[in-house]
Amino acid sequence: MRRTFEDATPTVAADASVSDLAYLVGDVTVGERASLWPFVSLRGDSGPVAVGPESNVQEFATLHGATVGEGVSVGHGATVDFATVESNCIVGIGSCVLPGATVESDCIVAANAVVTHDQTVPEGHGAFGAPAETRPLTDDQREQIRTTREHYVELGDRFVESGPHDRP
Repeated sequence: MRRTFEDATPTVAADASVSDLAYLVGDVTVGERASLWPFVSLRGDSGPVAVGPESNVQEFATLHGATVGEGVSVGHGATVDFATVESNCIVGIGSCVLPGATVESDCIVAANAVVTHDQTVPEGHGAFGAPAETRPLTDDQREQIRTTREHYVELGDRFVESGPHDRP
């Protein structure tokens, strides 16, 4: 469902895959070949939400006043609240990225991790635990970012090709 709020209407790229069970309200922008899965909430009611090209936001995730760069996977049940996640990242299942936080490019926020208010996860690092502590990623973890992105871009493309969806 897409809803206008105070003269701001969600904008979705023509080749994005958006579940008809996703909720987009207000100042929301979804980029090319991005995918939004069932029960996602993108709330651009108090600040803009941007989902970059080839990013995916999985079931029960919430983005509120958040910016997500290109090639980001936001896992099931994760929350990004008034924070920035730069390109080529994974925000793990059930994790939280709290207001003012920045996850720089090429990072993983582990499942159930909490990136605290105004914390920065440096480029090429993982954030683990609550509150999150950071350490450099391994080569295998960097590969996980790439393979997860590729999987969801391909899966989103298959959903677009398979039939009617909530389209722009």
